[in-house]
Amino acid sequence: MTNLKEDPGFQFYVASRLISQAYREPLEELGLTYPQYLVMLVLWEKDGQMVSQIGEKLQLDSGTLTPLLKRLESVNLVKRVRSEVDERKVEIELTYPGKSLQSKAQHITEKINGFFNTWDEKQFNQLNLFMEKLINDFKPNLK
Repeated sequence: MTNLKEDPGFQFYVASRLISQAYREPLEELGLTYPQYLVMLVLWEKDGQMVSQIGEKLQLDSGTLTPLLKRLESVNLVKRVRSEVDERKVEIELTYPGKSLQSKAQHITEKINGFFNTWDEKQFNQLNLFMEKLINDFKPNLK
């Protein structure tokens, strides 16, 4: 029988909670939840993406993503535009307030990076590579 410290999921659970807490306050100032913030990051990188593209990038299914998009639309940060060619396809575009929010969100990255200020670039890159491997290894087993 394993104990708490030997359980591999426990360390990820604690780390996830700590990182979520770090994001909570700055995101509340913007009126966003973390999942909504991730959608906005995807759209700030490239505006006018299909719902399926956003879902793929965030690894979210449409049942999870659609309520996020509806909420962002209800606060006028994005708008949904149906394809005239294929009504099943919906493109998500930033509104002017959604575009303007990007400059207000810059401090979030700086604040979160501050939590990693004792890490050198190599350690940070190793963490990212490890997390990417973990996600890629787990994902096929969870379908």
